[in-house]
Amino acid sequence: MTSNDPACRNAGLIVRENQPTNLESPFDHLNGLITPNHLFYVRNHFPVPLIDGGTHELTVSGAVQRPFAIQFEELRAMPAETRAATMECAGNSRVFLPPPVDGVQWQLGAIGTAEWTGVPLSALLDRAGLNDRACEVVFEGADHGKAKEKPAPHGEIRYARSIPVGKAADVLIAYAMNGEDLSPEHGYPLRAVVPGHYGMASVKWLTAIRVTTKPFQGYFQTTDYAYWDEDGTGSPERVPLGEMSLKSQIARPRIDEGIAAGSCYRVFGAAWSEGTVESVGFSDDDGKTWREARLLDPEMRGVWRRWEYEWRVPSTPGIRILKSRARDFRGNVQPDQHDKRFGTYVINHVLPVRVMIRS
Repeated sequence: MTSNDPACRNAGLIVRENQPTNLESPFDHLNGLITPNHLFYVRNHFPVPLIDGGTHELTVSGAVQRPFAIQFEELRAMPAETRAATMECAGNSRVFLPPPVDGVQWQLGAIGTAEWTGVPLSALLDRAGLNDRACEVVFEGADHGKAKEKPAPHGEIRYARSIPVGKAADVLIAYAMNGEDLSPEHGYPLRAVVPGHYGMASVKWLTAIRVTTKPFQGYFQTTDYAYWDEDGTGSPERVPLGEMSLKSQIARPRIDEGIAAGSCYRVFGAAWSEGTVESVGFSDDDGKTWREARLLDPEMRGVWRRWEYEWRVPSTPGIRILKSRARDFRGNVQPDQHDKRFGTYVINHVLPVRVMIRS
């Protein structure tokens, strides 16, 4: 059971916005593979809707043969699965972009890993029966309000995102997080969990699943959480953000932390991608040289791997720039610079951590 007081549930988080509520996990508190619920970041676009699970129902409609509605308790009685998945906000680390940009000023902690329990989306789609022309699955939440980014539709809109039908087999319609019912902030009573994708795909307060015969063109699919794919032809296309990009972050030491000269310090962090991370490199000289860190977790697709490096701190006092850099199972290496095509999203480049070595 969870507390009825939001302040108690989220006491360990850093407030980034009050209206709507946006709360960041203190990344330097990273410890276990699984992020405790009270330290899991909260990303909202509109006010949190309060839903009665006793009367809540989910509809499945669109390009299906047998549309239906299912009560929350009926869904909970279906065969369930529990899967670990890392979820990162697409704007995580935005505060490190020069010059300062608009948007929620996330530092390192708009990310977490949880064990999600729910019904596979495929079970619901099998019951509905997909039509031959099925193209995408749209998830629609109960949260609503006025859009901020231009161009914006008139009046209020609901939050909605879509995924290709081919991704449906990976998705859970979740009602529990780390063995507890979802809290209101995390989408009670139901949310989608789309492993490997940025968090905006995992729609909370889920009320409707619609199957479409053409790509979904909703606001959060094409205006926000989208970018221009410039292929050099002079005809760029608007493309929705999707899978998480390869990234690693240093959790400890913290930025500007003082460290004793000549000591041994356990540098600690995590690395992730939509697939699996193969290795992490550590540098204490601003990326001039790299040494391999030790991975602490087994490979699991779409789940971060924690890493550590036993650092022999130089004996000379002064400033040191620490970096970590991940490599994935395909051989891709974390980039040194932010890809400006993505604007204020997908900040996955190597981030420097300045520390102060003191005598």
